[in-house]
Amino acid sequence: MALQCSYLPDVLCNFPAISDVIIREARKNIDDGFRGMVRAYGTIIDAIVQPLQWFLNDLEWLFTNTPWVIVLLVMMGVVYFASRNIKIVIGTAISMILIGVFGLWNDTMITLAMVTVCTLIAIVIGLPLGILMARSDRLQSVINPTLDIMQTMPSFVYLIPVVVIFGIGKVPGLIAVVIYAVPPMIRLTNLGIRLVDKEVLEAADAFGSSHSQKLFNVQIPLALPTIMAGINQTIMMSLAMVVVASMVGVGGLGKNTLQAINNQFFTVGFLNGFALVAIAIIFDRTSQAYGKRLQKHSEVVHG
Repeated sequence: MALQCSYLPDVLCNFPAISDVIIREARKNIDDGFRGMVRAYGTIIDAIVQPLQWFLNDLEWLFTNTPWVIVLLVMMGVVYFASRNIKIVIGTAISMILIGVFGLWNDTMITLAMVTVCTLIAIVIGLPLGILMARSDRLQSVINPTLDIMQTMPSFVYLIPVVVIFGIGKVPGLIAVVIYAVPPMIRLTNLGIRLVDKEVLEAADAFGSSHSQKLFNVQIPLALPTIMAGINQTIMMSLAMVVVASMVGVGGLGKNTLQAINNQFFTVGFLNGFALVAIAIIFDRTSQAYGKRLQKHSEVVHG
């Protein structure tokens, strides 16, 4: 290669890149401007995210300070109400009991609180955006590239701007998890509403339904299986991101898993991984069963 380059112009052998001096100067200006903005608006930023901090702290306190028997019974009740499947309820009970037996109950409750808050926020953000995308091809063409970037960006990269703006703590981790997990909710809500049979919509128009009536009485009920798939994906991605977010102060199972990786503790990592998988399966099976029940109900209503 060196021999070939000796006979060729330098521009053909070395890619014409921007000089290191220009890159350093640009990086310094961007970083200084970013930090200056954070210092100038830090009080406003803190005020905006404070309700998230309160909500997360209160839910975490509730989960960790409530007697485990009550938490287990409530979880089993919620799972049964949503799924009406005794097998899923028994699986939930066995999984949570095993988690408690191995001394991971408190950490699991912290992770459960984090995932619950992240999922709720992702639904609140993703559902309206998905509906708007389904109604506007132009908006879809604008949002889709952004979602592509969000889904292909390495998860560690999300932590950089979040930490610079919000510092170290639970809320920065929560925001990073939501950014990482919200794209499937937006995409699948959009897809589910777009897949609703046009003949059904024409029938709704023939009966004089307004846009809101068509949305809440026809489109969303018929799109529920796809929307539930989006919720499932959001939950799974939240659980995956919790481990990465533990680098910025998020506790629970993610913190234990990160410590196990750093210290090569195979058993600790395996047990915490098992707990994360158990929570993921409980959420997945319950939401899937709930979506199928709602789909059957909507088929009866519209059938």
